[in-house]
Amino acid sequence: MYVVVLAGGSGTRFWPLSRKRNPKQLMSVFGGKSMLQRTVERVLPLKPKRVLVVTNALQAAETASQLAYLQGVKIDIIEEPVGRNTAPAIGLAAAIIARHDPDGIMAVLPADHYILNEEEFRATLLRGRETALKDYLVTLGITPDRPETGYGYIETEKELRGAGPYPVSRFVEKPFFEKALEFLTAGNFYWNSGMFIWRASVILDQISTHMPALTAALAKLEFSPDIWELADLKPQIGAIYAGISGESIDFGVMEKADKVMVVPADFGWSDVGSWSALPEVIPPDAANNVLIQTKESIAIDARDCLVYGGDRLVALVGVERLIIVNTDDALLVCAEERAQEVKKVVAELEQRGLAEYL
Repeated sequence: MYVVVLAGGSGTRFWPLSRKRNPKQLMSVFGGKSMLQRTVERVLPLKPKRVLVVTNALQAAETASQLAYLQGVKIDIIEEPVGRNTAPAIGLAAAIIARHDPDGIMAVLPADHYILNEEEFRATLLRGRETALKDYLVTLGITPDRPETGYGYIETEKELRGAGPYPVSRFVEKPFFEKALEFLTAGNFYWNSGMFIWRASVILDQISTHMPALTAALAKLEFSPDIWELADLKPQIGAIYAGISGESIDFGVMEKADKVMVVPADFGWSDVGSWSALPEVIPPDAANNVLIQTKESIAIDARDCLVYGGDRLVALVGVERLIIVNTDDALLVCAEERAQEVKKVVAELEQRGLAEYL
């Protein structure tokens, strides 16, 4: 199995800690190793043939530096000159793998997800691999435990199919609460994890069917005799990316393809999409406050807050459901229920030309 790690995201909803050169996946959100390092380490017991990390020009050097300690592991850094969403990134990685091993199985994993039970995660990947060997496009569907409105959903055909995998009926965008509750009650909906398993040749064939312009662009790649000398491809990738549009693999392929299967997954997962997701994965104190890198704290009649203190003392008095993030040059104070809107701050900074805060 080949592992493709998508590590080019900007993590705008984790501002001000996450910046363009040091986004969420390169951060030590939980202390210790970065999310990227944790993502790569958790697949190593599967002994992947290679690990391909797709990132962008701003983050390539730091990405390579963070993974340099993994001696003896074949890790390739694929540098995108500009972000074009997940379909081009996956297509590029698949084209590289297929040039060497057309029928090779590739697992596609985001670099910035939290996994609690890593052993079960690996077992789920192996179950997905068995289905992918039958030329299906496989996605891991997270078993929902609440009516979550921040995730996309996948409707499946579960009747008389035991524990799965299940054929996909449709993909559903992030729903309103009432619809999310309906999905939870129905029992045949799963959260869309953004994790996939398939043969390189199968996903390339589906991209050819549903995204012919991307296929035509990738066909321009000319490989040297040493296929894995990826530095030789850098100028070609730059030329290709200058002429293609951005598209997600979900919209570009998965929502249109026929042979798509969901492998149910239950291994303690979060996409850690915003600051408000951290209380799901970091134990709170007695007042349900989550404190990260906070030297000391005093909480008086304060509860349900998340604080990233930046190694400072933080005092909370009479407040609830706040997100407070302190860095050397910026301070964020946000209502917990509006955590998804932190990305609007980044957009405003860009509009004002305040690049030093990006």
